[in-house]
Amino acid sequence: MIYDVIIIGAGAAGLMSASVAKERGRSVLILESNSKPGSKILISGGGRCNFTNKEISETDFVSNNPHFCKSALHQFTQNDFVQWVSDAKIAYYEKTLGQLFCKTSSKQILDLLLEKALGENSKLKTGVKIKSVQKEGGFFLITTEREKYSSKSLIIATGGLSFPKLGASDFGYRVAKQFGHSITPLDPALDGFVFSKKDRQLFGGLAGISLNVSLKAGKRSFMENILFTHTGISGPAALKSSLFWYKGEEVGIDFLPQIPHFLKWIEKKRKEEPKKIVANVLSQELATRFAEHVVKDCKVDDVQMANLSKKQVGQLEQRLKKFSFIPQSTVGYEKAEVTRGGIDTKNISSKTMESKLVPGLYFVGELLDVTGLLGGYNFQWAWSSGWVAGWSVK
Repeated sequence: MIYDVIIIGAGAAGLMSASVAKERGRSVLILESNSKPGSKILISGGGRCNFTNKEISETDFVSNNPHFCKSALHQFTQNDFVQWVSDAKIAYYEKTLGQLFCKTSSKQILDLLLEKALGENSKLKTGVKIKSVQKEGGFFLITTEREKYSSKSLIIATGGLSFPKLGASDFGYRVAKQFGHSITPLDPALDGFVFSKKDRQLFGGLAGISLNVSLKAGKRSFMENILFTHTGISGPAALKSSLFWYKGEEVGIDFLPQIPHFLKWIEKKRKEEPKKIVANVLSQELATRFAEHVVKDCKVDDVQMANLSKKQVGQLEQRLKKFSFIPQSTVGYEKAEVTRGGIDTKNISSKTMESKLVPGLYFVGELLDVTGLLGGYNFQWAWSSGWVAGWSVK
């Protein structure tokens, strides 16, 4: 049988593409290598799926072409997807910074997509191992271990390299290269940082401590929570910053963003609480264990506020307000939320996601060189890019 469109990948972007193509009366076949569809949807947001964000613009995404994502995001907006969720009577709530989550389960989002994507003229086959993808005489030919399928249009929605345990692979990148597309450098992102050996020793014993900080990588800074781990730092600020960090660059941390003028604050505390030891004063603003660690490292653990020297105050300011380090790496694909980089958008239509090199071939979602911040942005890119591809297939 010849289908109007074959979609490889039954994740967020692939199922969205199928939903729209089916609604337009196209015959659809979805091929998924895993035994079940939507595995990343199910685990997202701690099992509640941070399915979009209330406020989304192109500035929330990283790409070699920062304007590429504009058209798709405007054609199918976060409000459009929220309407889908509301129409399906899925209860949701807003967390911090505009993040929208299901009240009950991520499975509700997957069930919504499957209901929209599947029907009489739209089929899903799972556990499919694809051996080759070719284009012959205006049709795409997909050869699997068991069967062959053909279609007029082909949408590749296989995602990036993140979460290999869930079946992530480089399949989509290989197909893109086969048809003449180039791939921008790939890196795990939204995964936090691993300390160098020196910094691991510096922060030894702090695993489990959570702090609100201002963390800067590249030209972006984030004032949110970090969590010390046994090997580095995690938490929203670290995850977001990892999207903007490149190997060899410094990361800066202000551990006291709530105190803009540290020297004035210290002087005020010296007058108000002269006999208190430094650790006790810092514990008013920082986790006690962290404060004790810092004063010990700066060799002022037994010093009263009144006795702090100018040099010691300078050391504390450097450590607490101007600390910087060079990570050994980010945590890696095993825990990375996304893959930064992807198929170069220079040969992809921003309005349709169709290849400019191969008519009828589309790439959607994480495969493309468009990577969003933590907070529902990457799901929205999946919905938007999938929608415009599903609307555009012949």
